[in-house]
Amino acid sequence: MRVSVRLSHLAMLGLLVLSLAPLALCQNCALCYTQAASSGSRMIEALRSGILILIVPPTLMSVGVVFVAYAKRNQFRNTDGGEQDAIGSAPSDLLL
Repeated sequence: MRVSVRLSHLAMLGLLVLSLAPLALCQNCALCYTQAASSGSRMIEALRSGILILIVPPTLMSVGVVFVAYAKRNQFRNTDGGEQDAIGSAPSDLLL
């Protein structure tokens, strides 16, 4: 029951994000659009190259962080089945 409620909330959130995407795409700067439209083909190519230069490195860094997080996801997992406190030792190991 609880999983289906979460799944329905996630589906509604996804539909909301998809319905707002066209509105976000319409938010163009009028000055930027006018300058790009009136410039020559060389300036348009420079603008496209600049956009790629600004988008590619953050995208690759984000993919790298996700890859490292996925690769190290089990590094701190306890393998003996006991619970651990915030310090990392099992409660039975603590001496009073």
